[in-house]
Amino acid sequence: MKRVAIFLSGGGSNMVALLDDMARSGHAGMPCVVLANSADAGGLERARERGVPTVAVDHRPFKGDRTAFEAAISAALEPYAPDMICLAGFMRVLTGGFIEQWTGRMINIHPSLLPKYKGLHTHARALEAGDSKHGCSVHEVTAALDDGPILGQAEVPVLAGDTPETLAARVLVQEHRLYPTVLRRFAAGDRTPVMLQS
Repeated sequence: MKRVAIFLSGGGSNMVALLDDMARSGHAGMPCVVLANSADAGGLERARERGVPTVAVDHRPFKGDRTAFEAAISAALEPYAPDMICLAGFMRVLTGGFIEQWTGRMINIHPSLLPKYKGLHTHARALEAGDSKHGCSVHEVTAALDDGPILGQAEVPVLAGDTPETLAARVLVQEHRLYPTVLRRFAAGDRTPVMLQS
């Protein structure tokens, strides 16, 4: 059984999807802790409601010193002994030094069909480019932003009249399907990419 730590910064809807799937039978992963970079992150309460331990490591006191922030994260994780990390809306960029410790054991979900639209504002960028399809990707985390081997993607069509908000809402539905599917396989040692259609 793989012990899974989930990192988030906000309400944690992807975390909830992961936790609910891990609670089902036959999963090779089990949640050991949910970590946020702010005690105010709404996802922490949702994790506690599901009986999962939580910890907050506020990034603000470490302004300009990411290495010290990450050392504090590592210290906070230690009692929970995670085998792997899922980034689920964790809005802090991690350094190569931290990522290296978790090579092959840290995955992330990103709201675009990578390698398109790394970084922020992915939905607006897809609309500006006139794309006919958009979606989300789960990938292994490497030192390069939103890079690393792709473990799964889910596509959604771009509809006439879409706004970044309507497109984001449809992509989020697919994120909640894709991330649990990939984690279930990844925790069991299967890194074959999975492709979902909406």
